[in-house]
Amino acid sequence: MQVTGIHALFEIIVQFLFIWLAFTAIQGFHIERLFKRPPRTLPLMIVLTATAIGYLCANFFLGIITAIGNLTYLVR
Repeated sequence: MQVTGIHALFEIIVQFLFIWLAFTAIQGFHIERLFKRPPRTLPLMIVLTATAIGYLCANFFLGIITAIGNLTYLVR
């Protein structure tokens, strides 16, 4: 029971870490410079895009970690 809780906490931390990394990376592009008058919803678009990219990257990372952990069953 406790292992499941630790696993869930690890997944939440990884999700937030990757979303933060994606948000930081997107801010480095300075997308607002592409517009003469940036739309008011541009910050929302940046947050939603960072959330989508971060979620996808985190799921890929967690999937790789799970696959590596399951390789032990191949040896048994």
